[in-house]
Amino acid sequence: MNTLFDIAPSLPPGFAYAENFINPEEETALLMAIENLTLNNMKFHNYEAKRKVISFGMGWSFTDQCLKYGNQFPEEFDFLVRKIASHLKIPKELIAQLLITEYPVGSVINWNRDAPPFDKIVGVSLLSDCIFKLRPYEKEKQTRASTITFPVQRRSVYVMTGQSKTAWQHCTSPVEKVRYSLTFRTVKII
Repeated sequence: MNTLFDIAPSLPPGFAYAENFINPEEETALLMAIENLTLNNMKFHNYEAKRKVISFGMGWSFTDQCLKYGNQFPEEFDFLVRKIASHLKIPKELIAQLLITEYPVGSVINWNRDAPPFDKIVGVSLLSDCIFKLRPYEKEKQTRASTITFPVQRRSVYVMTGQSKTAWQHCTSPVEKVRYSLTFRTVKII
């Protein structure tokens, strides 16, 4: 990660980031698989976002506040599911959701925390980089100095779990080029 003076930012507990998680050939295979899917504009409550999505496996209904079951993961993504499961040191069956998001030029993710029933959140970036930001969730802890900003490179992976998922929010700056994000989620085991 290249930052001013090559000093990596101090990330919240439970947040991990690694560059070059997938190679260029794997990225090309994933982009070809995405081309065969129909992504639709994301709707959140009564708002329609600029980004397009398609979801497989479990999903969270913000309206009903519950998990819902969807289609099985396409087999073209199996190699990445296995790679992520190995990275997390968990059985691949614990990966409950795949969300594919297309970010057109200028689109963002606004400040948010992930849906409550999910445990580990894993994001893989394709096609272009983005600027990722983290800040404490509690308003009284939010200061300019408490916001962490860093680049997330294409073909990289990030993992949010524990405090980085529950006590912190995240967002992205407007993308300068089309970007795809593959988000994998595990469900909490009770």
